[in-house]
Amino acid sequence: MATLHTIDDYLAGLEAPDAAVIGHVYDVAREVVPNAAQGKGYGMPALTYRGKPLLSVMRAKSHIGVYPFSPAAIVAVAPLLSGVDHAKGTIRFDPADPLPDDTVRALVLARREQIDGV
Repeated sequence: MATLHTIDDYLAGLEAPDAAVIGHVYDVAREVVPNAAQGKGYGMPALTYRGKPLLSVMRAKSHIGVYPFSPAAIVAVAPLLSGVDHAKGTIRFDPADPLPDDTVRALVLARREQIDGV
């Protein structure tokens, strides 16, 4: 597999339906943090903010994983994750049943606030 340097590289290598779902999550995240940049987090293409990983969204065999690089960010939005598969560091969803935009916004806001030290 080729090295993935950017989110754009990653999206270009996906099947169109998966790229659309994942791209939408990134678009919603950019609404919350418009100055987020493309970078890496733990080797994954990710949005970064102030030099720190903010969010990565990756296709796995049976789901799409959302990685906010912070268990505390997931805990902060736990009330919005009823019925959604999640664990300490990831939120998993079926592309046919994507995360609601409000959940993505809340997750990204929680992570941004952590990075800002709020």
